[in-house]
Amino acid sequence: MNLPDYQIKIEIGVISLVNANTTLGFVRFNEEGEIEYIFVRRHYRRLGLGRKLVDLVERQTGRRARPLEPISPLGALLFGVVRADA
Repeated sequence: MNLPDYQIKIEIGVISLVNANTTLGFVRFNEEGEIEYIFVRRHYRRLGLGRKLVDLVERQTGRRARPLEPISPLGALLFGVVRADA
């Protein structure tokens, strides 16, 4: 699948990637760069959007982004985290 055109919407604590039809993904974070929740719609996964969202958080906060617990299996892959239950 080719990555569709999208716009970046930045609000306090939330960054979204949207196109004319839907939200492709979003991330919720705090000013410390801690990611509370990250989501990419299934049809747009494996296209680099999760990494793009993390990079945008880092630019927005000026800090290295890191996930908060609990972390999902896909989130662990994105951040290279080894899960205790894996």
